[in-house]
Amino acid sequence: MTPLKNFTRLLFVSTIIILAGCASGIPISTNTKYPIELLYDNQPLDRPYSEIGIVEITSEDSLTARQTQDKRMMYRGNDAKTKELLTARLVIKAQKIGADAIINVKYKYYTSVKSEGYMLSGLAVRYRGE
Repeated sequence: MTPLKNFTRLLFVSTIIILAGCASGIPISTNTKYPIELLYDNQPLDRPYSEIGIVEITSEDSLTARQTQDKRMMYRGNDAKTKELLTARLVIKAQKIGADAIINVKYKYYTSVKSEGYMLSGLAVRYRGE
């Protein structure tokens, strides 16, 4: 089985475990390990690499009635578990184009009167000399 298929299967099983954990009140760890390296905006990559390209996941949705009734914006945005699943989708996208790592990973959330959305992006890179 390929590493991508193994990761996809692991992601599916992890999703089920997370959902089961939420239903039963068991806390779930957020220390996710991904099959490629993930470096956020302020983290340097100390290895030589070649840039492959930007990978990105975006979404925009209309607000629900529950989200618009609460003026404190309590029901907007993505929780930590959802962000983990989005990050896993970004990793899969980068793996499909041959990346060894994603650098400069950024998550942006926005909301307006009628909608909300997010953008998760980073630069997919391949290590050199290996």
